[in-house]
Amino acid sequence: MFTGIIQATGTLLSKEPHGAGVRVVIAAPEDFLRAQQVRVGDSIACNGVCLTAVSVSEGAFSADVSHETVALTCFRAYARGRRLNLEAACTPVTHLGGHIVQGHVDGTGRIAKRTDAQDATDLEIEIPKALLRYVALKGSVAVDGVSLTVNALDGVLMRLTLIPHTQSATAFDCWHSGAEVNLEVDVLSRYLERLMQFKCAKAQNSEQGGVTLEMLRQNGF
Repeated sequence: MFTGIIQATGTLLSKEPHGAGVRVVIAAPEDFLRAQQVRVGDSIACNGVCLTAVSVSEGAFSADVSHETVALTCFRAYARGRRLNLEAACTPVTHLGGHIVQGHVDGTGRIAKRTDAQDATDLEIEIPKALLRYVALKGSVAVDGVSLTVNALDGVLMRLTLIPHTQSATAFDCWHSGAEVNLEVDVLSRYLERLMQFKCAKAQNSEQGGVTLEMLRQNGF
């Protein structure tokens, strides 16, 4: 689990075919690797994608990205030199400064418009129609692993505002008009939908009679 509060930015050093997916090598600041005590087997969110470190060396770590993750995230287009937002997995004492993020990308969006101002930057991101039902005004969404608040919704567009600190602490320079970004909706909305599906199905079965004593008697039980 993650919080969407970026701890460092890294750089993609290589992306090579490995099995059905790819193996990536990511340069990371030494103070990040040391402070988070990154070891083989640890989970690190890279632009919002939860990856497992398969090797750790001085100033870098490598991870395998499955074919499904490559297909469903922006990793399919990333090339050497791409800056990445990094966050190590939570511990029991981690301060939850953002929101609950799993590192399981739900889809990708595209930045439709970027408006820079002196004290903040507004991003309008086009989201897939399949994800619209999970996005709520003033709710949380992770964009390339960054926990942000939805300030406005207009059709398939959501507007987010980045303060200067967020800009300086993330790979903000990659967010230009037309750029593709990884999106993860609030996990609570996904579970709520799933629970409601079962509740509605149960109600429907109840209306149709369901399994009752009378039905069992009629069928010889």
